[in-house]
Amino acid sequence: MNTLLDSLPLWGVFIATVVLILLSLEGGHRLGDSRRRRSGEEKAPAVGAIVGARLSLLAFMLTFTFGLAASRFDARRQLLIDEANAIETAYLRSELLQEPHRTELRRLFLEYVNVRLEGVRLEMVDQAVRRSGELHRRLWKQAVALGGENARPVVAGLFIQSLNDVIDLHSRRVMAAGIPGIIWTVLYFVAIVSMAGMGYQSGLSGSSRSLANIGLVLSYSAVLYLIADLDRPEEGMLTVSRQVLVDLRNTMHLPEP
Repeated sequence: MNTLLDSLPLWGVFIATVVLILLSLEGGHRLGDSRRRRSGEEKAPAVGAIVGARLSLLAFMLTFTFGLAASRFDARRQLLIDEANAIETAYLRSELLQEPHRTELRRLFLEYVNVRLEGVRLEMVDQAVRRSGELHRRLWKQAVALGGENARPVVAGLFIQSLNDVIDLHSRRVMAAGIPGIIWTVLYFVAIVSMAGMGYQSGLSGSSRSLANIGLVLSYSAVLYLIADLDRPEEGMLTVSRQVLVDLRNTMHLPEP
């Protein structure tokens, strides 16, 4: 389900949700109308109680999923700030090291920040994550060399600690993934069943299709769109600002040759 949703732009998610819910309502209405014509034993009021229970369950699922998406959005924003602070600390501590480690480490940290920013700008997040992993290995190789030299061990130890924080925060940021696919699957399943139940009840009661259903469809689709927007902090109307990384990059510079 995640793969399917991620393959669609956010506006595509909204349109697909509108179409899916409308088809569910229409399909349920036609089925209910067919049942009413063939048999009068099933009564609309009895079905209404079941539909009400389904809508309550859908409301609960929407509330739960929205809360989950919002909490993950806030967590990603805080992790970004913590990561920028950790990178800045490691970068500043690298200035206390001896050459040639100092220049090489500062160059790697500058490249690391550029990779983080470019990956978001070019929508190449997966490639940026892989490139970040490569830079981590190169940074850690420099740290191992520092540890083996036994020169200024206190400074080297502080730098290694700050570098470890950078790598740890990167891993935590990557692991703060979006809403699990199984939750999206259940949410859409409950929405389809609930809307089909509403249509089935209206068809069973013999009522005509109401224009109010359009407002209902758009409302549910808008909420699902908002959840999807929160689940994609790199795009849409609700994004995690990368300004803290931009400000950090502006303070980073390489020594004059």
